[in-house]
Amino acid sequence: MGAPARPVARLRALGSAIADWGAAGGGAFPSRRPEQPWRSTRDPWAVLVSEVMAQQTQLARVVPAYGRFLARFPTVAACAQATAGDVLRAWDGLGYNRRALALHRASRAVVDRHRGVVPGDLASLLALPGVGDYTARAVLAFAFGVDVGVVDTNAGRVLSRAASGFPLRPGDAQATVDAMVPPGRGWVFNQALLDLGATVCGAARPSCGGCPVRRRCRWAASGHAAPDPARGSAGRSAPQGVFSGSDRQGRGRLVGALRQGPVPAGAAAGVMGWSDDPERAARVLEQLTAEGMVARDPSGALVLP
Repeated sequence: MGAPARPVARLRALGSAIADWGAAGGGAFPSRRPEQPWRSTRDPWAVLVSEVMAQQTQLARVVPAYGRFLARFPTVAACAQATAGDVLRAWDGLGYNRRALALHRASRAVVDRHRGVVPGDLASLLALPGVGDYTARAVLAFAFGVDVGVVDTNAGRVLSRAASGFPLRPGDAQATVDAMVPPGRGWVFNQALLDLGATVCGAARPSCGGCPVRRRCRWAASGHAAPDPARGSAGRSAPQGVFSGSDRQGRGRLVGALRQGPVPAGAAAGVMGWSDDPERAARVLEQLTAEGMVARDPSGALVLP
């Protein structure tokens, strides 16, 4: 008998199997899902836009907004030259409007620091406003083809179940996925990894019987004897609080109204749905103003910046 595979060799073999599944179209679980138009581009700006938009947002809402946004701002420079209000208007339908402001600020940083070219190194990407570990590595993998791994909620399930068989801390998850990337196949591997978590290795009911890497899965090899290692593992999203009646709802109502035009300052509480709680309305309005999401025109009316 040969010597058992070393951990790195075993992880690389698992990564190659995932990439092969993705390259073959995913069998019964199509990997190259056609509803994701950003998969057809390697434009770093378009990839950055798609990644920021997709954060905590359903795909059905992202796809049309992505097309509209890039039609309005096809380049970094076009976004940087616009006002924050223009970008917020183009963000309509997505929610989490802070992301729009961060993307606008990132575009200006790219123009100021990198002559309008989205950088292709991790440190420069992480220095951009609103760009975290996942987004930076996604841009490297999906725009530049760099052999780095990306870890989101879907990928985290695969890493903890198949690659490790136990919960992973963020640093361990990143090291694990980086070791899995087959040389020269960063793009297809990461796309397939995300799809595998989304379509096969689901949160509540993983489709283990049809999993293309079942024979390499550590959790499956244990007969699922241990508790699900994905619970509490790296990449797991924290659940959002109740939206109805929340500050987020009031914020969104006001920004949505401002997309249509100025709002008299005295009407803000009613627009946010808090006519009976003006103190709350004033507090949230102060936050929005401090964040640069709401401004005032010469008459004192509320407007987008």
